[in-house]
Amino acid sequence: MTAREDMLAGRPYNPGDGELVAMRKAAQGLMRDYNATIIGDKTRARALTQLLGTWNGAVVRTPFHVDYGKHIHFGPGCFVNYGCFFMDICEIRIGARCQFGTAVQLLTEDRPRDRKTRAKGVEWGKPITIGDDVWVGGGAVILPGVTVGDGAIIGAGSVVTRDVAPGATVVGNPARPLPRKS
Repeated sequence: MTAREDMLAGRPYNPGDGELVAMRKAAQGLMRDYNATIIGDKTRARALTQLLGTWNGAVVRTPFHVDYGKHIHFGPGCFVNYGCFFMDICEIRIGARCQFGTAVQLLTEDRPRDRKTRAKGVEWGKPITIGDDVWVGGGAVILPGVTVGDGAIIGAGSVVTRDVAPGATVVGNPARPLPRKS
């Protein structure tokens, strides 16, 4: 197994592996190029097509930050507002027509809880899956391994530590479902 295969499978891996360093460097160059553009620049589509696993025409405001980019997959009709961080050491799969407020963070990476193991620099991750028609409010953070169901709403500033049911609205830190209106 390569470090990239281990990383994508959620197994412990060394982020200093040469292939992974080269992939991050390539992503940083594409992010730099994309983040230097403004609305209407002809180079935007090319940069996002090269950076992302699946772009699908998503509207992505700059600045936008990723680890690798290649592990991010957008469905059609998505919108990402300014200053979002999509850290993709594992896959991030986003359904159709999803909207992300300013400064949203999707974080697939995780670290050992034991300090001696953590000192070795090993990490791992879990994928994030977001269904169709999801709204994620500004400043929300979605943690590794979370699945957000179709039509859900994540309140601004919420920290999502567990799966969100389809159609649910969650708020707070940690995010908890609001009661459904009758």
